[in-house]
Amino acid sequence: MRVPRSALLAGIALIAAACGTSDKNGAAEKAQAVATPPVVTVHAKDFAFDAPAEITAGVTTFNLVNDGHGLHHMQLVRLDSAKTVDDLIAALKKPGPPPAWAMFASGPNAVFAGGTSNATFDITPGNYAIICLVDIPDRMPHYGKGMFKALTVKPAAAGAVAAALPAADITITLQDYAFVLSTPITAGHHVFAVKTMPGQPHEVEIFKLAKGKTMKDLGAWMAKMEGPSPLDAVLAGVAATSTGEEVRFTADFTPGDYLMMCFLPDAKDGKAHFTKGMVQKFTVS
Repeated sequence: MRVPRSALLAGIALIAAACGTSDKNGAAEKAQAVATPPVVTVHAKDFAFDAPAEITAGVTTFNLVNDGHGLHHMQLVRLDSAKTVDDLIAALKKPGPPPAWAMFASGPNAVFAGGTSNATFDITPGNYAIICLVDIPDRMPHYGKGMFKALTVKPAAAGAVAAALPAADITITLQDYAFVLSTPITAGHHVFAVKTMPGQPHEVEIFKLAKGKTMKDLGAWMAKMEGPSPLDAVLAGVAATSTGEEVRFTADFTPGDYLMMCFLPDAKDGKAHFTKGMVQKFTVS
């Protein structure tokens, strides 16, 4: 049977339209697959957090804004075994490492007043605590002054497309007790991937020293927080991160001398990790 020319053209048009729709759907699915992570903004002040009570699990960017007068950070701790934030605060007041049911899950590290920091990672469903472990200038951890808040992370909806971790151009590997950089840090904007090797939790804190200042000057100043600061800037980094967690953070660098440090207490003797060699000075040209 001979098909009329008009019917043949109409069929070709329908096939083309269907293909166009398929291409558009494919592009939409691809766009969803590379969607940027949602942003959760948390405000820190002296001494409390303004943060949501509930968020959705998945790759998330936490943005910390320091509205206080002193140094603050945002440490996320996953609470297992039906433990609560009050249980965590009570446990942290005892000597020794945190209990096994408290898992450090990273977060944006410390910045001075008016500063911001960020951390992006895959947060799993469960109950968490947001706490500030910073203890300067009086050596009392800020969580002891009421700087803690409960956070519930609910599962993502069925079928939801998960965001991916952003691509990084520099990797920082944390080990007992050293920072290992995949490539030297140069001036400009960088996206860092932070990976923690088996062992103790570690953090990344980055300071830019004022011209002519040293780590010794920084230590003396932090002991009292009096007089001119030996720092030009605090670029933050990521709070305590446990083995297996992979975190991203961003920072902008200008030429000068910097310090990368871990202030976490050692699980064995309680001494800060930087006293065991986990401090690295580097110069950006």
